[in-house]
Amino acid sequence: MSVHSIDSRARRYAFKERVRVWAKRIRVQPTQVRMQHMSRKWASCSTRGWMTFSEDLLREPETFQEYVILHELLHLKVPNHGKLFKSLLSAYMPDWKRFKVER
Repeated sequence: MSVHSIDSRARRYAFKERVRVWAKRIRVQPTQVRMQHMSRKWASCSTRGWMTFSEDLLREPETFQEYVILHELLHLKVPNHGKLFKSLLSAYMPDWKRFKVER
């Protein structure tokens, strides 16, 4: 096994661990958390609670990763981007508006 693949595994594990920590903090339970190649968006959340995160997030700053994790997990509470969603984002991450979310 190459050093690169070990490092990649460790980064994936650490990322998924942060997803678990945030999920516990905001009291949601995703049914599945995975990482895969995504060219159009950073992440997605299905109505079944499946969370998919872009592998490219591992190359982004941790603060941005935290924002994407929180954003997707909050969709388990609020399925849209309305006022309640934005107020929950602000409650957990007051400076969330500084992150550029387009991909």
